[in-house]
Formats: sequence, structure tokens, C-alpha cells
Amino acid sequence: MLRILLKFSLSLIILIGLLIGYLSVFGIETNSFNKLIQEEVSKSNENVNAKLEKVKVLLNLSRFSINLQASDVDLLFENKIVKLKNISTNYSLKSFINREFGIKNVFISTKDNNLNDIISFIRVYKNSAQLIILDKIISKGSINANLEINFKDNGKIDENYKIEGKIKGVQINLLNRNNISKIDLNFDIRKKIYLLKNTKAEFKGIKFLAPDIKVTDREKSFFVEGNIKSQTGEINKQILSIFAKKALENLDIKNLKLSSENNFSFIINKKFKISDLLIKSKIDLENSDIKINLEKIKKIHTKNDGYVNFKDHKIQLDIGENKILIKGEGKYLLDKENEKISYVVSNLKEKLEFSTKLDLNKKYINLKILDYEKDKTKDASLFIEGQYNKNQNFIFKKILLNQANNSFLINNLNLTKDFKIDYIGLIDLDFINKNEKINKITLKKNKKNYEIKSKTFDSSSLLEEILFGEDEGGISKFFNNLNAGIKIELDKVFIGDSDFLKNLNSEIRFRKNELINLDLSGTFVNNKKINLTIRTNQNKEKITTLFSENAKPLVKKYKFIKGFEEGSLDFYSVKKNNISNSKLKIVNFKLKEVPALTKILTLASLQGIADLLTGEGIRFDEFEMDFSSKKNLMTINEIYSIGPAISLMMEGYVQGKDLVSLKGTLVPATTLNKFVGSIPVLGKILVGKKTGEGVFGVSFKIKGPPKNLKTTVNPIKTLTPRFITRTLEKIKKDGVEVKSTP
Repeated sequence: MLRILLKFSLSLIILIGLLIGYLSVFGIETNSFNKLIQEEVSKSNENVNAKLEKVKVLLNLSRFSINLQASDVDLLFENKIVKLKNISTNYSLKSFINREFGIKNVFISTKDNNLNDIISFIRVYKNSAQLIILDKIISKGSINANLEINFKDNGKIDENYKIEGKIKGVQINLLNRNNISKIDLNFDIRKKIYLLKNTKAEFKGIKFLAPDIKVTDREKSFFVEGNIKSQTGEINKQILSIFAKKALENLDIKNLKLSSENNFSFIINKKFKISDLLIKSKIDLENSDIKINLEKIKKIHTKNDGYVNFKDHKIQLDIGENKILIKGEGKYLLDKENEKISYVVSNLKEKLEFSTKLDLNKKYINLKILDYEKDKTKDASLFIEGQYNKNQNFIFKKILLNQANNSFLINNLNLTKDFKIDYIGLIDLDFINKNEKINKITLKKNKKNYEIKSKTFDSSSLLEEILFGEDEGGISKFFNNLNAGIKIELDKVFIGDSDFLKNLNSEIRFRKNELINLDLSGTFVNNKKINLTIRTNQNKEKITTLFSENAKPLVKKYKFIKGFEEGSLDFYSVKKNNISNSKLKIVNFKLKEVPALTKILTLASLQGIADLLTGEGIRFDEFEMDFSSKKNLMTINEIYSIGPAISLMMEGYVQGKDLVSLKGTLVPATTLNKFVGSIPVLGKILVGKKTGEGVFGVSFKIKGPPKNLKTTVNPIKTLTPRFITRTLEKIKKDGVEVKSTP
């Protein structure tokens, strides 16, 4: 009996051992634990239910627990489903006996699930504003994951968890209606650490790759760091405006293609506010066309259409807290030739500093105001250093244009946002102009005033701009609010190809950008003097007087007069409220090669005088012009000129560069005129004292645009009363007594 009992016990032990072994190795499938699992799931959250078929049971004696494995499990919540590939857990037998929460950990492998459903499922257990926002902005995408979740004794999830998985095909709809699409990534989530690996995304057709992104949970904020690469793609202005709308509002950018590699880090709080941003980028700029709306460029580089092309640039970008640093070099194109450019731009708080060097070897440069030109065969470079402040003012510490032995230097130039000069410290020019003349001139700031000095200078263009510019004061139009004096000392200044002044001295006073007073004096090479004064009286009238013993250099600048000799010039003008009334007088001069006058003489069949005009010239005793100007309209009240060969009178107007309208009378000194002039009293009245003031002549009209003037003439046999009156005035002025005929 004992033997039988012993055999039975041994068999039972063996059977139990085999059963335990089988359960430990192979396990069994049963639905007996379904209810238990469902209850435990519901204990973790009453809003979550589990749907499962059979459960595989494995015995784990070492832990005195039962391993439960289930496949194809559905977690049901809020009319949504999370599909699990499999789920396993070790259920404590001790906890089962003691009726305690017996699940210590759960291992879950999911199928592909809708990402929004997963976010909603997480919110069931731990809701937050961040999850709500994510749920709103994510429109599509799938996720699969492997989870290791540990539970506390009370059934709450322990923070010591692990989640690994993959996200595919996600689209994020941003608040500004811009979408980030085709997001694929692998993730690894541990306690307060979120790792994103091999992230791929597409934004506005541009593909991005992020090998590693790490997010660290710092309780009240998240610390984000990683690396993002962008493939070469075209970036339009719409994309740029998302990030820098205000900075780009005055720029027209097109054909922008680039790629980049970016290391970054930042802190983002629970309200998605970013701080402590650090970015280190390497940017390969393949191409970009930028149109800068600066008319000043065209005055320097007349062949530029406004677009600047940038190509093959290597750029380093460093962004820190209140600081931006940009360093780069590459090629730029203003016309058809590429040149090198390098630059450094740094932004510290509200001040932007910049420096750049441009090669201008193949560029045409025209500084009209200095009569300087550089063709495409001469090497040159331009260096600019300055800053841009919060008031939108440019401060140029240094501007240097170098071309062989030619140097153009400007120091401490401050410009307002509308490119008016607010301050200038130094201009130092040393160059040879297009007329092959040496120019050495400096402008220095001396306390509140300026000093201009030169040993030799050739620039009638600049002198004309300073003294006789279109705007009142000429040069003052370049300034914001000029309140200063300008003292000029020029040893030798050319005012034409061969004409020059010696010892030109001038003092100019500006008040609120208005020229108040001017005194200028100098001498020509033949010791003839020139004097110019401008005075502002109490009635705010600006009175200008100009006297030159040598009129030729001042008349030569008018292109319609090819030949002018001798003469002296006297000019007087009164200007108020932008309306000027002026008188010009030139005496004892000779004219030749005046196309308009030649045509009148030819049409009037006065070929002999016309030939004289194109030959040795026609002498005039006196020229007087009475005219007024308002904006671009010059009204000629009267031009009266008298000479031994001809005398003439004109009136009319000139409308800027668009229209010329003149009419007048021309009287030749014919034999008949001489006969009439021999009559004692009548001759003096009708003809005048001097030969050439005749009774017979022609009337003429000149009208049309300056480049296409139409001239007509009509013979006359009697002079107008006005012509006779002016002749009488001339006779009286010359001191000739006129008596009436008995």
C-alpha cells in the first residue's frame, strides 16, 4: 500500500512537474483570464475597455507569477479603438491571493493606429494642453509602437516606462494655414527623455531630414536639441515671410534655392513660448535674385536693372539669445559677369553691424557727379563697414572704393531711413577722372561746420551741383537737416576741359537745409576775376549776384552754343517762394556755330551772315535776358541782343526738358538800314546809334522738344514798337541825345 501510495505521489509530482514545465515553456491558451484582464484594464481607467479572444498563460515560478499573453487586442474608449498586435504581462499570484493589484508591468506591441486616436488614448490617462493642441493640429498619420509600462502598487503608471515606435505619413496644420506633411520618424521615449530619430518631413515642397532630436522634460518646460538638414529646394517669398515678414517687406526675392545643415537647441514652455534659442547653420545658397528698390544704385551703376543675383554662397549662421551672426562668401551678379563678395552681419539686441567686400573687376561704374568712370577692364573693390540701428538709420563707419591708384574714402557717414545725410565725418578723394585730370580733395567735419580743401580738382559737375543745383542750395538736397557752414579752399579747380580757377575760396551757410548766404571768389588763368554772392534778406528773398570778367567758361556748358569767345558776364536774381526773377547781361563777345541761329539766317536768305556765323563768328556788343523760373518752367520775358551784323529780340518759355517755345525778331545791318540810320533824328530812333539795328528783318518762331525743334521765319518791313522802344532805351543808355524833327 505504501509502495502504491509512493508511486502515486511520485507520479503526481512528475505530472505536476511536467505540467509546470509545459506551462512554463509552452503555456496554454484559455479565455478564463479574459474577465480578469478586462477588470484590471478598467481599474487603470474606467473609460477604457479591452476586447480580446484567448489568452496564452505561461507560468513563471521564479517570480511566482503568471505570464499572460494576448494577441489582436482592441482597447475601446470614447467610441475609438486602439489596435494591439500583442500584449503581455506578469500577474502576481501573491497579489491574486491577497486580492491586490497584481500587474507590475505590461509589454505592448501595437498595430498601425491612427495617430489622433493614440493621442486621445493618452489623454484618457494624462491630459494636458500640449496634447489638446497636438490633437487639433495633426490632421492625419499613423503610429505603431512597442511599450513597456510599469505600474505602481496602486495601479497608477510608474514614470519608469519605455516606448519605442514609428510614425508615418503625418500632416501638421499650423495656425497660419501652412502645413508640414509627409512626416516619418522613429521615436524612443524614456523617463523625461524623448528621442526622435531619422525624422523626415516636407514643408512647401522642401524636404527636411533630422537624424537626431532630443527633448528633455524639465517639469515646467522642455529642452529641445538636435540637427536638421534641408535638401536643395526653391524657397519662395511666401515661405520666407513666415519667418521674416517685416524684414522682407521692401525686398523682391525670386529664384531662391538653398540647402542647409542646422544644429539647434531651445527651451519651450508649456504654452509653447520659445526661449534660449541657439542655432548653428551651414547654408549652401545655390541661387537667389534680389531686387533692391534703391534708385541711388542706378546713379552709380547705370547698367543695373535693379536685380542682384547671388550664386554659390557658403554661409555660416549663428543665432543666440539676442544675437545673430552671419558670415558668408560667394558670387554676385549685377549684369552679365559674376564677381566675388564676402560679408559679415551681426545683430546684437537692437543694433545690426555689417561689413562686406565686393570685387568690381568686371563692373562698369559711373560717378557722374565726380566725372569718374570705370570700365569693365579695370579691377576694383568696394569695402563697406557700418551698422543699422533701431531707428532705421544707417551708420557707415567706412566706405572705400579702390581702383588702381584711385581711392574714394568716406568715414562716419550717417544716413536716415530715407537715405538723407544726417552726419558725415570725412570724405577723401584721390583719383583721375575721365578727362585724365588729377583730383585730390577732402571734406572734413570741423565741430559744427565742414571744410573742403583741394590742391587740384576737376569737377564742374560737382561744383554746379553745389552752387547751382536744381533744388535750392544744390548739395543740401542730400542732407536731412543741414545747419552748418561750408568753407571751401581750392587751389586749382577746373570748370571745363581747359578752363580753371585759381585760389577759389567760398563760404556757404545753411540753415534747416536752406542756403542762406554764400560768398565765392576766384581768378582765371588770365587773372580775370569771378565773384558770386547769395544773400537772404528780411523778406526771405534770396538775392544772387554773379560777375565774371571771363564769361566763356560759364557759357560753354550750354551745349547748343558751340563757339563762344571773350565777353564778361553779369547776373542778378531774386528768388522767393521758389519763384525767381533774373537778369543776365553779357557784353563784348563773339558767337559762332549756333545751330538755331544759323537755321534762322539760312531760312531768311541771309546766307552771308550765316556763313560768318559758321566761320570767324558774329560779334555782339551786348546781350540782355530778362526771365523768371518756377519749378521746371522758365518764362523768358525778353532777350535783347545787339551787334554790328545783326540784332535780335526774343521771348517765350522753356518747359523743362520737354518743350521749347520762342518767337522773336532778327534785324540784319543791311545797306538800306545804314541809309535809314543816316537820317539825323529818325535814323537814331528807328535804327539806333550802332550799325546793325535795322528797320528791315525777319520774324521767327522756334518750337518743339529740344531734340526736334521746328523753326519758321517770315520777312518783315517794319519793326515792332517794342523793338523801337528797346532801341531808344539803348540809345539813351549809351548817352546819345535824341531830338525831335523840326
